[in-house]
Amino acid sequence: MRKMNHILIYFFGALGGLLFGYDTGVISGAILFIKKSLHLTTITEGLVVSAILIGAIIGSAISGPLADKVGRKIVVLAAALIFCLGAVGSAFSGNTTDLVSFRIVLGLAVGAASTMVPMYLAETAPTEIRGGLSSLNQFMIVVGILLAYIVDYIFAASEAWRWMLGLAFVPGAILFLGMLFLPESPRFLLKQGQETKARKILQHLRKTSHVEQEIHEIQQANKIENGGWREMKQPWVRPAIWTAIGLAVFQQVIGTNTVIYYAPTTFTKVGLGSAAAILGTVGIGSVQVVMTLIAVRLIDRVGRKPLLISGSIGMALSLFILGLMNKVFAHSVATGWITLICLAIYILFFSISWGPVMWVLLSEIFPLGIRGTGMGIGAVTNWVANLLVSLTFPWLLSRLGISNLFLIYGTMGVLALIFVILKVKETKGKSLEEIEMELRKRGQANAI
Repeated sequence: MRKMNHILIYFFGALGGLLFGYDTGVISGAILFIKKSLHLTTITEGLVVSAILIGAIIGSAISGPLADKVGRKIVVLAAALIFCLGAVGSAFSGNTTDLVSFRIVLGLAVGAASTMVPMYLAETAPTEIRGGLSSLNQFMIVVGILLAYIVDYIFAASEAWRWMLGLAFVPGAILFLGMLFLPESPRFLLKQGQETKARKILQHLRKTSHVEQEIHEIQQANKIENGGWREMKQPWVRPAIWTAIGLAVFQQVIGTNTVIYYAPTTFTKVGLGSAAAILGTVGIGSVQVVMTLIAVRLIDRVGRKPLLISGSIGMALSLFILGLMNKVFAHSVATGWITLICLAIYILFFSISWGPVMWVLLSEIFPLGIRGTGMGIGAVTNWVANLLVSLTFPWLLSRLGISNLFLIYGTMGVLALIFVILKVKETKGKSLEEIEMELRKRGQANAI
């Protein structure tokens, strides 16, 4: 095996997150010009924005079980090729039907990336820094979103939405080329009985005397696993499934992606011009990147659960303030800037909590034999919730107004806080095998 630089392994392993972020974020600015170019109605606008989510649901559902059968690497390579195809097709779309179709194709790759990237990083990372390395996925997502916002701003003057969408081809090609040289997940290899290959990879990534102990723990876990849907139905697995579903749903119903997808639309609704609105999203994207970097540093020190609790409180408060301030000041330039500040605070708390932590937990809480399938369930749930929120946002915005809508999202933040306190278990400092054993013990205790 060719000598590998472990930093490049983690970088390219997380690069799918950048494409995930770019392709979901770029539409926020592009939609302002696609509406005029393709004469979109409110309904077709929602379809263009949300089509990628339809594909993501399918991609997540397929990629998880597929990764448990053929491996993580092959699925990521396939996703990279689909990214490239979807980007080129979207850029050359001549009508709404073509654009929606290629946005669905892009979604297949986005769904696969959302499932594969955090799982690949979690399975290759050392226990003591697994949270931080797994958070690289979210960091790359927000870098991709910021990059999309910058590209949107650069091409806003010429209204060149085709360039905005088509430039996703470049990182897609880089991801494909990079993944060709990356190793398969050592845990997947051990599951397949390829101990020699797995040991070589772990020795390179760890460079410690703990490799044999780690291999032993993984093999012991493998001995008591069957894998497949039969194991997913076991009573002891159900708490992990419900935790994954709850995390996935609450990340969306507190309005996260409406900020990403519709930030420029929101800003124009409260009095800012198109260029200023897109520039405002660049500021929000910058906050995301900085705060996600901080989360990468904190997640293995503070823990997953404390970050989710503090994030829920901060997000809910910022949404309540946003809704109330818009009621008081109505439509004015001042309202636009208040909205920008409140959304920036909201993104600050999201980026340090629900953004990275949800995906980290999804990659940790399932047993090895069904990790891909479990991740798929969590990711599918997340994308379904994302689709429902995104499809309903334009309609709800026109019917309820921005104030009432964000007050509703704030209430969801309170419910998310209650869920985290009652249902989420801390995983900081525990190996994936230790987390699995604790899940089994809790299941056995509840069965008695």
